[in-house]
Amino acid sequence: QVALVETGGGTVQAGGSLRLSCVTHDLTFSGLHMGWFRRAPGKERDFVAGISKTGASTWYVDSVKGRFTISRDNAKNTVYLQMNNVNPEDTATYFCAASLAKNEPRLRNQYIYWGQGTQVTVSQ
Repeated sequence: QVALVETGGGTVQAGGSLRLSCVTHDLTFSGLHMGWFRRAPGKERDFVAGISKTGASTWYVDSVKGRFTISRDNAKNTVYLQMNNVNPEDTATYFCAASLAKNEPRLRNQYIYWGQGTQVTVSQ
């Protein structure tokens, strides 16, 4: 079982920045695609960003392109989500997830391991 632990959430003003981190102590981290999802109040858990096993490839939902950056450090078993120029619509619980899917996974059911989530609140 892979345990994922997210940190870095909090409250930030619109236009500000926040960096989320997700660490796992499982030694197979480098063999997993990683992703970030978010669940806004009253909504489904939606895909935000993904990164390949080596970090060579990244993919994003259109609404965060140019503002969010996903990255990973396999030596630290950690994946990051840098969030810039945030807006109130980014308010959500953010989840880190791991996938064994071959292509660029974007669907919830393509991810098999999940963290507990970290809350991000963007104020006006």
